[in-house]
Amino acid sequence: MPGMLCEHCTGLCCRYVALPIETPETRQDFDDIRWYLVHEGMSVFIEDGDWFLNIQSTCRHLQPDQRCRIYHTRPHICREYSVENCDYHSGDYGWEAHFTCPEHLDEYFKSHAPGKGRRGRSARNGKPGRPGLRAKLRTRKPKKSRYTRATADICGVPLPVLGAGR
Repeated sequence: MPGMLCEHCTGLCCRYVALPIETPETRQDFDDIRWYLVHEGMSVFIEDGDWFLNIQSTCRHLQPDQRCRIYHTRPHICREYSVENCDYHSGDYGWEAHFTCPEHLDEYFKSHAPGKGRRGRSARNGKPGRPGLRAKLRTRKPKKSRYTRATADICGVPLPVLGAGR
C-alpha cells in the first residue's frame, strides 16, 4: 500500500464505542444482554474472555474526508491507536463470539447455559461462579464464531456488521 496508512483510512475506529460489561452468569444476565441486542446499532462481543457492548455511533469530530477535526486535542484512547492496532489495517478482531441480534445470543446460551451445582465466587463481581472459568477462557485459542454468519435476523431484517464496507 503506497503512502501512509492514514491516507487510506475509512475512520472505522471513529464509528463505534466498545464498553466492557459483566460476564453473564445467569439466565437473567443473558436476558439483559438480549435487551441491548434488540436496539439498532448495538452488538456484543467476547474478546479474551471479556464481554463488551459495541455501540455503532460515529464520532462528531470525524470529517467527510475521514480525518479528525480535533486531531491535536483528541482523547487519550484515540491517541493509543497506531498502525499496529488500526481497525483498517488489522482486519481480524480476534473475537471469540460476536452477537448482532438476540438470535445469535440465544444460540450461544443454548450451548453455554449456566449449569446447576455451580460453586465458588467470580473474582470480578462476587456472584456465584465456577472456580477458574475466567482462566480457562483466557487460555483458549480463539475460534471462528458461527454466531456471526447470519446476515439477517429471523424476520429477514439485515443485521449490522462491525466494519462493513471493508
